[in-house]
Amino acid sequence: MVPRFTPAALDANQFLVDLLKEVANQKQATAAQIALSWILAQKLWIVPIPGTTKLSRLEENIGAANIELTQDELKSIDEALAQIPVEGDRYPEELEKRTGFIDGIAGHRTVTQRRRCG
Repeated sequence: MVPRFTPAALDANQFLVDLLKEVANQKQATAAQIALSWILAQKLWIVPIPGTTKLSRLEENIGAANIELTQDELKSIDEALAQIPVEGDRYPEELEKRTGFIDGIAGHRTVTQRRRCG
């Protein structure tokens, strides 16, 4: 099981999911579209690569390009990310070592730190 999707990690990360759903309701969008739209708003040269096996999800993902988040919405999401540590590693430990996102024993860089590196 992917560590980020264990029951404990899902419970700990629910605050961020709820925030994305709240913004999504205001925009008549899905939480996934808001997450992708947030990524698109970070830098002009950043392009999310969502994976799916369903045509309906592909269409949903493409719809994110039509959603423009306001500065207040972006700030709200950024502040939420800064407030909560995202629980659970993205991959099991052995696979995680191969990604290059581990700084030795010190642990992972945060989303904000990764964003600032580029």
